Amino acid sequence: MFGWVYIYNINAPASRKVRWGFCIMATTYLLIDGENFKRKIAVVLKSFDNKRPVRHEYNFRGLFDKVLKDTKLKRVIFYFARVKEHPDTKEKSKTLIEEQRLLKTHLEKQGFDVMLSGRIRGQMEDGFWKKKILVFKEKGADVKIAVDMVSWSCDKLTDSIILGSSDSDLQPAIKEIRKRGVECIYLGFENEPNKGLTFTANRTILIRNSEILEFIKNG
Repeated sequence: MFGWVYIYNINAPASRKVRWGFCIMATTYLLIDGENFKRKIAVVLKSFDNKRPVRHEYNFRGLFDKVLKDTKLKRVIFYFARVKEHPDTKEKSKTLIEEQRLLKTHLEKQGFDVMLSGRIRGQMEDGFWKKKILVFKEKGADVKIAVDMVSWSCDKLTDSIILGSSDSDLQPAIKEIRKRGVECIYLGFENEPNKGLTFTANRTILIRNSEILEFIKNG
């Protein structure tokens, strides 16, 4: 028992402990920035098909099983901000709320956890020729991801975190968990990798466009 406690208190990533000769079962969490991930996949799908992607029908389980086939995941969590109704565009807000509900149900059926934190709220901004346009912006999900990463690292609940986000604001959290001996793997996309996250993380896995297209419904 004391030997196991000693091993887990060593300040080094699980992969390095294995190289040193320790035989341990790494606890790996996959954390997905939902809105960020959706946008990245949508860009790829639209570049091959002009149709609007139906996100609540996409086979995320198949994609992760292929891209991370050599990794045993303890937990997979999608983070989303909760959509709030905007008084100026109630119909649009209701559509977004319903889409989020369908996607949440779809992800949970595939065995993923869904965390709602923060909010998505519409606000009027200057568009082309200073024409006012309604833009929906997300706030809070990235903060929740960062807090969970550091909290779990401090509590020694995980040896390795795979981060599915291209948000550079998460770099301080990556640096902090690495100081605590937790490995961080950046899961990005080949068409637009984040150089800052690639530099800050222990290593990078990039999802190919062909892999994204492979798991479209009826594809």
